[in-house]
Amino acid sequence: MAEAVLVIQPGREKPILHRHPWVFSRAVAAVYGSPEPGDLVTVTTQDGAFLARGYWNPHSQIRVRLLTWQDEPVDESWWQRMLAQAAAARAHLSQGRTGGFRVVNAENDFLPGLVVDRYGDFLVMQALTLGIDRRKNQLADILAGLLQPDGIYERSDVDIRSKEGLKLETGVLWGQPPPERIVMIEDGLRFQVDIRRGHKTGFYLDQRENRRLVQELVARHQTTQSDDLSLLNLFSYTGSFGLHALAAGAARVINVDSSREALELAEQNVLLNYPERADRCKFIQGNVFRYLRDQVSEGQQYDMVVLDPPKFAQSANQVEKALSGYKDINWNAFRLVKPGGWLLTFSCSGAVSPDLFQKVVFGALADSGRQAQVVRHLGPGDDHPVALTFPEGAYLKGLLLRVL
Repeated sequence: MAEAVLVIQPGREKPILHRHPWVFSRAVAAVYGSPEPGDLVTVTTQDGAFLARGYWNPHSQIRVRLLTWQDEPVDESWWQRMLAQAAAARAHLSQGRTGGFRVVNAENDFLPGLVVDRYGDFLVMQALTLGIDRRKNQLADILAGLLQPDGIYERSDVDIRSKEGLKLETGVLWGQPPPERIVMIEDGLRFQVDIRRGHKTGFYLDQRENRRLVQELVARHQTTQSDDLSLLNLFSYTGSFGLHALAAGAARVINVDSSREALELAEQNVLLNYPERADRCKFIQGNVFRYLRDQVSEGQQYDMVVLDPPKFAQSANQVEKALSGYKDINWNAFRLVKPGGWLLTFSCSGAVSPDLFQKVVFGALADSGRQAQVVRHLGPGDDHPVALTFPEGAYLKGLLLRVL
């Protein structure tokens, strides 16, 4: 059957010509043929000139997710080539097969709707869109041939699927089921990861470089300062920032999170690596907003505070509320940092731009009565690239601040 054709409204071609991967409903002039949801469609100008090819979903505001801007077939060999290209870019991370890293970063690897993470001998796949969901078994077979894992587990249990008319799904896609816990090694540290039920695909892989930074800062403090470093790790999840700080010799690490299960895993990670240092760590279940206010009222101070909250803004209409939340936690965090200490603060809300996030942090600083310097702008590691044509892909942003 011939591929359906989608015609773009006159004057709406520019984003496609600039290789942005999304075609919104308002840009569509007409559809010729009867494509089923998830089918490939050819995108053209009104006079029939080829623009791109992608997969179609009439139930989403993003009508087409573009796959190629060349007039080429999107067939088995195309998927094989694109997945191999993404995997090759991470080959330097795959030595030893024990670590964790992102293999496919959706639109940023020109494979919209597909996320694949590796944890040791297992892959975790997220099919975020209808077009990928229809092809997930085919893609799992290709990935198995390329990367030879023991198994591929699906974690398509994210809310964005509802916008594509999809239900949430988890389970084995290929090969063996994963164990209850996978032990992943990062910079010599062992982390137990729950890929079946943990946040995202089980771990915050995008924070690898920033965990290393914390370890470097703690080590520097321990060699240049007379006192031992204290770290307050907020929204700590399974305690990865805290464990890196402990590895560098931190004397006191406090992990705070709302999830008891995450904190139990954080404690197990400490015992797995440094049982002799376990008495340096506390694991506190609670509301981080309230805990911060209590710490300020008690006059507590720390050499380093890490703020890595979950996504506060799921969409553009939630940004204003999210900004209020970011300001609140940063305002209190500034007041908890000792003079000369460090604040690492992050946002993973894609709807909040880096500039807007920095402005909110500045507002929190002004209200706190403190002074601070931006030492470094922070982001994810190189396994989370951002396509230059897709600025929306730059979701994780952060600041390393020296607080005076």
